Amino acid sequence: MTLRYPLAPEQMGNHLVMTDLSGELVFRRGKEVGKAVYQNRPLSKAGLSERLFAFLFSGLVYPQIWEDPDVDIEAMQLGQGHRVVTIASGGCNILAYLTRSPERIDAVDLNAAHIALNRMKLEAVRHLPSQGDLFRFFGAAETRHNSQAYDRFIAPHLDPVSRHYWERRNWRRRRRIIVFDRNFYQTGLLGLFIAMGHRTAKFFGVDPAGIMGAKSLADQRRFFNEELAPVFEKPLLKWATSRKASLFGLGIPPAQYDSLITSGDGTMASVLKARLEKLACDFPLKNNYFAWQAFARRYPNPGEAALPAYLEKRNYKTIRDNVDRVAIHHANLIEFLAGKDAGSVDRFVLLDAQDWMTDDQLNALWAEITRTASTDARVIFRTAAEPSLLPGRVSNSLLDQWSYADEASREFSARDRSAIYGGFHLYVKRTA
Repeated sequence: MTLRYPLAPEQMGNHLVMTDLSGELVFRRGKEVGKAVYQNRPLSKAGLSERLFAFLFSGLVYPQIWEDPDVDIEAMQLGQGHRVVTIASGGCNILAYLTRSPERIDAVDLNAAHIALNRMKLEAVRHLPSQGDLFRFFGAAETRHNSQAYDRFIAPHLDPVSRHYWERRNWRRRRRIIVFDRNFYQTGLLGLFIAMGHRTAKFFGVDPAGIMGAKSLADQRRFFNEELAPVFEKPLLKWATSRKASLFGLGIPPAQYDSLITSGDGTMASVLKARLEKLACDFPLKNNYFAWQAFARRYPNPGEAALPAYLEKRNYKTIRDNVDRVAIHHANLIEFLAGKDAGSVDRFVLLDAQDWMTDDQLNALWAEITRTASTDARVIFRTAAEPSLLPGRVSNSLLDQWSYADEASREFSARDRSAIYGGFHLYVKRTA
């Protein structure tokens, strides 16, 4: 029997556990990714592109989240007592938010692989014996006994659907969990995209990992200008990146590609060059684990450079003490918010999900955000292009209830170490 999401939460003490629902509901939810992406006729060129993306997005896309949770936390002014609704993605953000001890985090995602990853991360925090074991599982590469640690400490506590996901065997009869014995971050669509970027650069005679030898921002700038920047002038690369499917590995659907290309000179190569320049040049390597993943294809070792918040030793006890405050939901965000009480959410984290949405979907989402928002609520999100996409698309009757923090948004955009997005945006609920 094949087990699938969604699952329904049951309360046992202060620990949420999950149980299966009907197969009919599973099938219906399995189509939600497509519903979020499809905007054109199935047999049109655009429609075929959307359906290819939806097929690829049905598996693991983000082994780690590619938004900077440090920026999120500051923009949200996140603290004790806050009730947060966020898109789950790779889950690094959720665990980082726990360092501020919010009252509750509801993490929502349409992707079943992301749901399985998030649920495994929570059980790993709860049940791996030590902080060192947690780092070895999620932070270190080539740790051959991670799958054994999964079997002993994590699997007995996982819900049946997540356990089935990680223990399912491939055509080689190897379980999926084996990827943690090698380098998990080189898997998923994002990992494959980064690998393809390295192969492309090497085809043109450049090894992106060479930047890791830089000792200063000046050295990083020099390497980018002399080695990486010229690659984006190659006609072959310009041709390849002009195809929308070339960015599916970044989790960028066709509609978001169209938004992204508006922030350059009309070519996707120029956009990618500008984003990589920020990643390579704007932050010291010792402070930017996103650059480590992009260029070294691993996280730094403890003491070597900054790590994601949930892998830093100083945060371990706080995160472990707070882990039961998280609930993971395999659901559509709009439908999930529709089930929440009015005024019951303090902080909303939308990642870049709105780039996928039609005007009708945006208005439905902001109607639910506005209804469920508390008096001091904050909403943060990112966009492929630089400006906020809400003006002119979301009803003024909704937007008039929110203040856009223009200057703060520009500042947070500049400080986002992931460097992949054109804009970071903060909206604050207006007081009556």
